[in-house]
Amino acid sequence: MDVLEQAIRERGRVLSEDILKVDNFLNHQVDTQLMMEIGQEFSKRFQDQSVTKVITLESSGIAPSFMAANTLDVPLVFARKKKALTGSEDVYTSRVYSYTKQELNQVIVSKEYLAEGDRVLIIDDFLAHGNAALGLTEVVEEAGATVVGIGAVIEKAFQEGRTQLEMEGYQVESLARIESLSNGEVTFIDEVVTNK
Repeated sequence: MDVLEQAIRERGRVLSEDILKVDNFLNHQVDTQLMMEIGQEFSKRFQDQSVTKVITLESSGIAPSFMAANTLDVPLVFARKKKALTGSEDVYTSRVYSYTKQELNQVIVSKEYLAEGDRVLIIDDFLAHGNAALGLTEVVEEAGATVVGIGAVIEKAFQEGRTQLEMEGYQVESLARIESLSNGEVTFIDEVVTNK
């Protein structure tokens, strides 16, 4: 997705060889026009999967997931990291380690919003080690639903997340695949292929 790669180059900040900050358009301040294009792209890539729900982890995945769910005309469910006082005891749970925040979170989805027979598309802002996506697959499968695919807005392809998810048999679609963040520069996979 050229428009996404351009946004990453122009507005992203490389903080280290492992961390890219994109909070001015994706996960703190949201570029709504870009999110609409991202939602349309996810919709195209998964249009043949008969998706009935989109699920994400709060909060960074909500904007792109909302646009994808809207384009697919299905509900969006987001897994909470903390149980609300108004929440039910009837929940699906999983534990997810956040590399960026260096913490383990329990993620929670009410059984009211996932059901056996649902065909679920998982979307997140980043795919790195695959922990968030794997945690959400556990929740979906605990519900007796089917994971039809996993979408990531940005993939750090130099980390093992995609490999782990594909080994589990999941279709993985990333809109921008980063080969490297070395020397403070973003290099995309398509650039590496083109330059060889």
